[in-house]
Amino acid sequence: MNLKNITIAGSGVLGFQIAMQAAFHGFQVIVYDINDEVLEKAKSKFKTLSESYTTDLKASPEQLENTFNHLSYTSDLALAVKDADLLIEAVPENPQIKIDFYKKLAAVAPEKTIFATNSSTLLPSQFAEATGRPEKFLALHFANEIWKHNTAEIMGHSGTDQKVFDTVVQFAKAIGMVTLPLHKEQPGYILNSLLVPLLSAATDLLVNDIADVETIDKTWMVATGAPTGPFGILDVVGITTAYNINKIAADATGDPLKIKTVKFLKENYIDQNKLGVSTGQGFYSYPDPEYLKKYFLK
Repeated sequence: MNLKNITIAGSGVLGFQIAMQAAFHGFQVIVYDINDEVLEKAKSKFKTLSESYTTDLKASPEQLENTFNHLSYTSDLALAVKDADLLIEAVPENPQIKIDFYKKLAAVAPEKTIFATNSSTLLPSQFAEATGRPEKFLALHFANEIWKHNTAEIMGHSGTDQKVFDTVVQFAKAIGMVTLPLHKEQPGYILNSLLVPLLSAATDLLVNDIADVETIDKTWMVATGAPTGPFGILDVVGITTAYNINKIAADATGDPLKIKTVKFLKENYIDQNKLGVSTGQGFYSYPDPEYLKKYFLK
C-alpha cells in the first residue's frame, strides 16, 4: 500500500473523526473545508475528541501529540490535494453539493489521487462521471464514533478498478477498521440498509403522534437490550443528516408522510439549531441525556 498523504474534505460530524483516526495511525492528514472559520471550529473538536481517545483507546499524551503533529488544515482545495494519495469526501449529503465538489476537485487533484466518498445513502455511480476518474473512485463509509464503532464499508461501482478497491481496503485496516467489502452497489450499504428503516419508523411514529421520543426509545431499549434508542442514535448521527435524507425522499416521491417529516424536523430542530450532540441539544439535551439516566428504563 503506497498511501501516505490523506486529505479529508469536510470537517463535520464524521469528517473530523476520520481525520483524527487516520492521523492517530500515523498518516499525514490535511483537513479541507470551505473557510478558515469552519476549520477553527474543527480544531476545537479535535481537542474534545482527544479526551475520547484517552478514555476509550487509552491513548497516551505522546500518541495524541504525535496525532496532532500529523494534522494540518486549509481552505485552499488545490493546496489540500497537492500531494494527496487518497481524498475522502465528507461534504453534506446533498447530490448537487457533492457533484459540484467533485468537478472542482477533478480540476486540481494529481492523477495519482484516489477519491472516496463517505456518503451514507448515495451511490458512487451517481458521482463517478463528475470525478473525471471513475476507475479511481469508490465509497468508503464509516460509522459514527469511528474510534469505537470501527466499521469501514468499502463499496465500488461497476467502473472501479479492483486494485484501487483492494488498496482502500488495506488503508481501512491500517487505521484500525474492521473492513466490510461489498460485492456490488447497494443504497445504504450494509449498516444503513439495517439502520435507516429503524430510524424512519421511529420518526414516523413521532410525526404521526403515536408516541413521544422517550417512549419510543424506551420501547426499543427495553425490548432489545440496545444501549440507545433510535432518537438517541439520531442525535449522534446529526439531525441535519436525517433531514437531508428525508428531503431527498420527499422531493423524489412526493410521499405526504416524508413531506410532513421534513416540515417537522425543519421547524422543531433545524431552524432552532437543535442538531443533536454537536450543538448540545437535539431530541435530548447533552452532555447528560435522559436516556442514560438510571430511571429512564423503569
